[in-house]
Amino acid sequence: MKFLIIEDEPNLQKLISYFLTKEDHLTEVAGTFSEAKGKLHNFSYDCIILDLNLPDGNGLNLLPIIRADHKEAAVIIVSAKDSIDDRIKGLDLGADDYLIKPFHVSELNARIKAVTRRKLFAQDDKAVFGDFTFYFEGRKVEIRDKEIDLTKKEYEILIYLYRNKNRVITKDSLAEHLWGDYMEDNYSFDFLYAHLKNLRKKLAKEGVENYLQTLYGVGYKFAIPTA
Repeated sequence: MKFLIIEDEPNLQKLISYFLTKEDHLTEVAGTFSEAKGKLHNFSYDCIILDLNLPDGNGLNLLPIIRADHKEAAVIIVSAKDSIDDRIKGLDLGADDYLIKPFHVSELNARIKAVTRRKLFAQDDKAVFGDFTFYFEGRKVEIRDKEIDLTKKEYEILIYLYRNKNRVITKDSLAEHLWGDYMEDNYSFDFLYAHLKNLRKKLAKEGVENYLQTLYGVGYKFAIPTA
């Protein structure tokens, strides 16, 4: 999964990021309200860890943005504010859980698993788009009822494009989604192009390569072909 950690305490930010990375997740961090707002507008996340006491704003004011642009994302508030009113307000605004500081990262991990499990059961496991059928829990893709063999990165690219279907996605957004804060421009783009090339070959083998459109100099679009 891909996480955004909105936390202004550098040590806690690093600790959470380190722990989640060890759990094989992608992480990005934001230490201010304005930085978090920019990332939320430009990129997508599966789970957001949200501190309320940010140096340039109240984290609660980010929740309407999160719920507008990231409807499926899990949101866990981490805060030293421990009053019942604070917790109720955060949950009423759309947070899925509220964890009071200080906490142990193992407790945060347990909350993440519980919240994402609830989200998973609340969502449809299957989606059909033209000739494609996506099985999210099993990480499986079928084309005309035939399962196609995809690598982890090919699957992540295809799912990201599907979740943004009919929209133009820039190469920067796609690379950032795959590698998060660890992306290095030329290095990541070379790997992205290689993964896209291999994905296209597999789609072409099934006669559906025209779903993945390249808009040269702009980006990519996943859409049902009109002709």
